[in-house]
Amino acid sequence: MSQSKIPRTAVVPAAGLGTRFLPATKTVPKELLPVVDTPGIELVAEEAKSAGAERLLIITSPGKDGVVAHFVQDLVLEHTLAARGKESMLAKVRNAPSLLEVASVIQDQPLGLGHAVGCVETALGDDEDAIAVLLPDDLVLPGGVLSAMARTRAEYGGSVLCAIEVDDEKISAYGVFDVEDADPATPHVKRVKGMVEKPAADEAPSNLAAAGRYILDRKIFDALREITTGAGGELQLTDAIALLIEKGEPVHVVVHHGTRHDLGNPGGYLKAAVDFALDRDDYGPELRAWLRERLDQ
Repeated sequence: MSQSKIPRTAVVPAAGLGTRFLPATKTVPKELLPVVDTPGIELVAEEAKSAGAERLLIITSPGKDGVVAHFVQDLVLEHTLAARGKESMLAKVRNAPSLLEVASVIQDQPLGLGHAVGCVETALGDDEDAIAVLLPDDLVLPGGVLSAMARTRAEYGGSVLCAIEVDDEKISAYGVFDVEDADPATPHVKRVKGMVEKPAADEAPSNLAAAGRYILDRKIFDALREITTGAGGELQLTDAIALLIEKGEPVHVVVHHGTRHDLGNPGGYLKAAVDFALDRDDYGPELRAWLRERLDQ
C-alpha cells in the first residue's frame, strides 16, 4: 500500500433499522436520506474513492436492498433524462454507479458493529492486509483524513483511527481515546493506550473522541473471534481494538481538525443538510437570507 492510498476495500456498515428516523425509515433506508439532494452513503463513497479505495463493501441486513441498489445503473432513468435534455440531472444519477466497484455482505443478526465488521472477512482477497471502515452516520469534513490515516499506517503499521476534539460537556456521548504522543514532529498523530466508552467528563482520559473512520489491520478479525459479547449481546469493535492494544499491536489515531456531522439522529442530520446547502450556489444565498430573517423573528 502506498503512503497516501487507503486499503483497496472500504467497508460501510449499513445494516441498522434507522429507528431514530421512523416513520421515514419504514420504507427508505436511513443511509439514503438526502443531504440536500445526495444520499449520505454516496457522500461516504465519494470520500472513500477520493482516498484511493477501489471497492465499496456495504454491510446490509436481510431485505435491506435499497442501499446497494443506489449504486446500480438505471438505464431507463438515464435514457429518459437524456431524451429530455436534463444533462445536470443525468450527471447526478450517474455519479454513484461510477464511483467504485460495489458489493454487499449480509449481517444476519443485529449483533453490533464488531460482528458487522467480522462478516466481511470472507469477502476479502488473500492479499488484502487491511480494510478501511467508514461509518455512514459520520460525515467528516473537510476530506483528506483517510489519506492521512493511510500515511500513518505506512509509518507505524497496525491500525489507525480518526479522532476529533470534543468539548467537556459533550465528551460523555463518545468513545474516548487514552493516548500519548507518537512523535513530537507529528502532534496530530497519537499512540492509543486504551479507549473508554462514554466516560463522565471528569473521568475522560482525553478530549479525543472516535469519529467513525478506521483503517484496521487484518488482525482485527482474529481479535473479533476472541472477544466476548458485551451489553445487549453485541460484539463491540472497540473491545477488539482494545485487545489488539493489549497484545502489543500498534494502534494510532490521527486527530482531525474539522467538522463532523452526525447523520445518525435527526438533529445532526438537519445541521448537515443546512451546512451543505449553505455552501451551494443554487441554494446557499436564498437559504442564508431566509435563516437570518427567520432567526430575527
